Amino acid sequence: MTEGPLIVQSDKTLLLDVDQELSDECRHAIAPFAELERAPEHIHTYRITPLGLWNARAAGLDAESVIDTLLKYSRYSVPHALLIDVAETMGRYGRLRLLKHPAHGLVLESSDRAVLEEVLRAKKITPLVGKRIDEDSVVVHPSERGQIKQVLLKLGWPAEDLAGYVDGQSHPIALREDGWSMRAYQREAAENFTHGGSGVIVLPCGAGKTIVGAAAMAMTGATTLILVTNTVSVHQWKRELMARTSLTEDEIGEYSGARKEIRPVTIATYQVLTTRKKGVYAHLDLFDEHDWGLIVYDEVHLLPAPIFRFTADIQSRRRLGLTATLVREDGREGDVFSLIGPKRYDAPWKDIEAQGYIAPADCVEVRVALPQAERMHYAMAEPEERYRLAATTSQKSEVVKALVTQHADDHVLVIGQYLDQLDDLGASLGAPVINGSTPVKERERLFDAFRQGDLPCLVVSKVANFSIDL
Repeated sequence: MTEGPLIVQSDKTLLLDVDQELSDECRHAIAPFAELERAPEHIHTYRITPLGLWNARAAGLDAESVIDTLLKYSRYSVPHALLIDVAETMGRYGRLRLLKHPAHGLVLESSDRAVLEEVLRAKKITPLVGKRIDEDSVVVHPSERGQIKQVLLKLGWPAEDLAGYVDGQSHPIALREDGWSMRAYQREAAENFTHGGSGVIVLPCGAGKTIVGAAAMAMTGATTLILVTNTVSVHQWKRELMARTSLTEDEIGEYSGARKEIRPVTIATYQVLTTRKKGVYAHLDLFDEHDWGLIVYDEVHLLPAPIFRFTADIQSRRRLGLTATLVREDGREGDVFSLIGPKRYDAPWKDIEAQGYIAPADCVEVRVALPQAERMHYAMAEPEERYRLAATTSQKSEVVKALVTQHADDHVLVIGQYLDQLDDLGASLGAPVINGSTPVKERERLFDAFRQGDLPCLVVSKVANFSIDL
């Protein structure tokens, strides 16, 4: 036993004692290969998963480095079986490679013949491949480049895609660092992506993912399709690109419900691309009818299923995913890895906070008791209704009003889920409310007033959860 801050358990969970002297150093060391699951006051829980290890391997981390980290910081002896599993799992990445063959086109090649034999016997692989070239390689149908990566990942043998990319239509884009300069981590993230060709950049909220996207565009120097969550995000991206790059307004198009502009840089919403008319996705041809050199997926953890399907068909295009988390509610993290690309850069929010680039977060939970009348209603309600009743109790509204009064000289953002509750709060606080029905122009006016300090308090629904710069 040592004084290390980490407890490594046989179920692949890592418990980090944040009060221990080396906790910050340890957090930084495990972040590239372990996913944070819970972060209460004293003990933070991380988990080691195959996908996390493969992402780390794709980013250049080897099994020896991971094992050394676990041994260095662990308070108790690390389970031997876990160390073996880490080495074996990370060793699976890269044994299969997708390459461009001068005579045969797209091929799957293996450095381990037994692995190639194993995967070729899988029924789902058979329709994706052509003739066997030799004992170490087989032809892959070019249209199945994305599909075969998905299948191989599920088989536990993730392929390293080294088949290259088309350049797309050239379009010069330059960063204009006038009165500002890229932060070191932003530059490193963009360079890591450019070196890899495709993949995901993970940065905390407020760390400047848009600037990383702009830098990647400048390094690629080609026409770019940017996919975002909503129309407000379209306008934010456009403003940032015009302020930070050489792009002019005429070079940037908006492809949303309101406009259908296709320019050298086109910013489209997921919603309009996944809109169906008579069962047909009428706008998905935006992907392949234009010679894009780069496709940027903002908030890639929210990528809709139809976009995944179409992305499988455009694997020869460079693809950049931007997100604050790789965790998806639908559990399709593997599809992000296979179709967008592996994680190319990940900066823990604590690191960015320590550098002074994002505000420190202080999380406090305030519990309230249900009034007697509401307790009876809660007791008689169906289980699925109880959560809403507890979440919308009148006692919470009183606490919110007290907190807003206490912070009268600060900027206060009130975020909630239930619209009736938010409307009542807005009325009692004398604050405007933004929800899904608020027109885009009105949202932008209110967001801008809040940013400028003219509006001290703003009440918002989940529409402000993602891609909103405040």
